[in-house]
Formats: sequence, structure tokens, C-alpha cells
Amino acid sequence: MTAVDTADVDQGQTNAAPTRPFSAYEWMIAGRYLRSRRRETFISVIAGFSFVGIMLGVATLVIVMAVMNGFRSELLDKILGINGHMLVQPIDMPLTDYDQVAKRLEGVPEVVSAIPFVEGQALVSGPAGNLGALVRGVHESDLRRIPLISENVRSGTLDGFDAGEGVAVGSRMAQQLGLTTGDNITIISPRGSVTPMGVTPRLKAYPITAIFEIGMSEYDSTFLFMPLEESQAYFNMDTKVTGIEVYVVDPDKVEVMRRALEEAANRPTFITDWRQRNVTFFSALEVERNVMFIILTLIVLVAALNIISGLIMLVKDKGRDIAILRTMGATRGSVMRIFLITGASIGVVGTFAGFVLGLVVCLNIESIRQFVSWLTSTQIFDPTLYFLSKLPAEIDTGETITVLLMSLVLSLLATLYPAWRAARLDPVEALRYE
Repeated sequence: MTAVDTADVDQGQTNAAPTRPFSAYEWMIAGRYLRSRRRETFISVIAGFSFVGIMLGVATLVIVMAVMNGFRSELLDKILGINGHMLVQPIDMPLTDYDQVAKRLEGVPEVVSAIPFVEGQALVSGPAGNLGALVRGVHESDLRRIPLISENVRSGTLDGFDAGEGVAVGSRMAQQLGLTTGDNITIISPRGSVTPMGVTPRLKAYPITAIFEIGMSEYDSTFLFMPLEESQAYFNMDTKVTGIEVYVVDPDKVEVMRRALEEAANRPTFITDWRQRNVTFFSALEVERNVMFIILTLIVLVAALNIISGLIMLVKDKGRDIAILRTMGATRGSVMRIFLITGASIGVVGTFAGFVLGLVVCLNIESIRQFVSWLTSTQIFDPTLYFLSKLPAEIDTGETITVLLMSLVLSLLATLYPAWRAARLDPVEALRYE
């Protein structure tokens, strides 16, 4: 190109009427760059991989975060559903006036129920073997106020629980011991009778009147409930109880309610809440969840880097086209917006496609697990290892929006440098050897 031609080009750019940002022709050219032609197949393949990478990265983040949220929520419901939100234990003197204390605790606002109980460890025996068990004695009326037990009785009944000497056991305990409703289960406790030869273990057989299934394998294989008076006699507790489980409306407000419960008890007590009793477990879950989020974010980041490489190659391939656009009056801002639209389209469409894919998988996560287990003839998400009998998924709206915004921002940032390179291209240099 001669100096006169260069001057004409610059004069043409100076006199060109400015176009509206993100005008129709910018979208039209960006759309043409996204559609592959035979000569540009390699570039379109890179764009396709970028799209798939972002889609799978977002979908993986949505699915994993939903499963971890569901896992935490299910565990929290199961743990708090059977153990209560706060535990009131006696100090200095035995808790013999437990009925009166429980009534006073139930009078505190936001308290749903206060359940006195006797608890002890024992060995349970059946035809198929022996197991360690956590024996808990409660009134029938209180047992019915625990929905996790009363609403999940799979066999037998809780009717007449206080009147008889029967016990309620978890489904996995009954299965592992080879027992069913009506069979006798033998309970052996080291806290037995005192004889001249020392303390002898206490051994007694009880009929199974009910079998419940909480859905948490650890509890279904460990917990055994018996009438409160019978448990007091069995564990030599006389008229005492181990403590009182308090259930509240909002588990997150237990710290605020502590003083009110201490005043309502009207006696020396030691109160612990569910956070203190399970601090290690839930802290580990939270750390694992945060680390997984950081690791999986790298998938989206790698896909965004693919957008950068694809756009840089597109800019080099379209150098002649960019120069012609500039000579026809396109401004640097217009060229930059064309490539911004090209790269951002991959990121935006990939992000929302990943969200839809993740949503579909989360809504059908248990069916997918069962299908994969059937297809591979293996047990995916073994309940004996993961505590829960099914794979949960709970989508958190705020967390999902954060994932989508992060993906969109990374995709947009990935387009800035290639678009800037395209805008900085000198049309004279690009057309010099054409």
C-alpha cells in the first residue's frame, strides 16, 4: 500500500459514521465466525471443546455441590432427628425429678419437646451373631414424638410400648442378627448385679415389638429403644435418668436459648448443643465441600483458557478480514466487540447448558445411581460407608447462582485479551502483502 492509500484509509476511518455498540452487523459477523467452514474446521473444533469444557465444568460443580449439600442436610436431619438439638444433663445431684424439669423446659418459647431418657451401651445377640448397641429408654409418648422413629416403623407396632417388655430395634440390627418382629433379642450389659464374686454381667432377653428404619445405616444398626422404667431397672438407675433431649424450632438458634433453658431447669445442669457434640464431623464436611468447590472451579478455568487459545487463532486467521473491516470504517471498538461476542457466546451458552445438564442430573440422581449400579453390577454409594441409604441432592439457589456468575465472568475475561489483540491490528500491516 502507498502512502496515499494509507491516507485514504485513515481519512475513510475518520469520516465513517460511528455505529451503535453491539449493533446488528457486529452480531452478524460474530455469528459467522462461530459457524465453521471447511477452511476453519480446526478453529471451530477448539471452540467446540471450549463449549463442552465449560458445560461439563458447570454441570460438575452444580452436581457435586448439590450432592454435598444434600449429604450434609440428610445427615443433619438424621442426627438431630434422633439425638435432639440440646442435651440437658444433671450436675452434683441425680436427675430424679426429670418429669417436672421436662415440663418446665417445654414451657420455654421455641421448644418443641423435652424427652427424658436413660442410655447405656450393651451387647445384643441373635441367631446370626452379636453386635454392640446403644440402648435408650424412653416413654412411649415421647418415642411417638420423634418422627424419625414413629413414622418409619417398618414392622410391628409401638402400641403398648410402655405396658410390655418389648423393644424397638433398627432394621439393620435385626437383619444382621437374623431377627424379626416377635423374636427375642438378648441384651448383655457389663453393669449387672454385685455378688461376692464381683459384678456379673446382666443378661436378659426381650421380644422385638417394632422394627424401624431411619435411613442412616449407622443408626439403624446401633439404636435399640426400650420402655423407660424397664431401662432404669436394667441399668440399675433406680428413679434416675441420663439426661433430657430438647428439640427446638430452629436448630441454628440453640446458643441464644441456652440461658432460657438453664433458668427453666431451676437446678444445676450442664447443657450441650448439637454443634458441640458433632463439631469435628460437620467441620470436616465443610472443609471437604470448600476444597471440592476450588478444585472443580479449575475445570471451568481450563475451559476458559481454551477460549483464549481458540480466539487468538481466530484473530490470526481473520487478520485480512479485520483489516478490510477497518478500511471500510469499522472502529477498533467495533472489532473488539465482534470478538467479545464470539468468545462470550461460547461461555454463556456453555454455562447455561451446563446448568440445565446439572439440574437434570440432580433431579434424577438416585435413578442414575441405581442404573449405574445395575450396569456395573457394583454397589455405588454403599450405605455402610456413607451412612445414608440413598444418594441425596439438594440444590442451593445462592450457591448455584455463584457458580453461574463465576463461569460467566471467567468466560468474559478470557475473551478480553484476544479481542484487544484484534482491535490493535494495523490494517496497513495486515494488507501489505495481500
